[in-house]
Amino acid sequence: MSGWDRDAIDLVEPGFIEFTGRIGQFGFIAVRGWLDCRPVERDGRIGVEFTWEGVDEGDQVSGRGWASLADDETIDGHLYFHNGDDSSFRAKPFPAVDDLDGQ
Repeated sequence: MSGWDRDAIDLVEPGFIEFTGRIGQFGFIAVRGWLDCRPVERDGRIGVEFTWEGVDEGDQVSGRGWASLADDETIDGHLYFHNGDDSSFRAKPFPAVDDLDGQ
């Protein structure tokens, strides 16, 4: 994320963003958000635009954002807080649990 240091992003848990159909969620620092997604095409790439609601250290927050496939393993996007900060991000899949266990 361009707006925060890597150590801060993973403060509470590893930072993540997840899309499942028209819903999703994300978490970083002490922010947790739930997404309402719509499929789009951005610059010829498959993508999604979303609005979100969530909490930041217990305070209600909301915003919008987008993400699109950069390649087979990576997405690029941008996250906006309503009347607040914003940050670009790049995400890649977490390794499968089997990969972590060496199986």
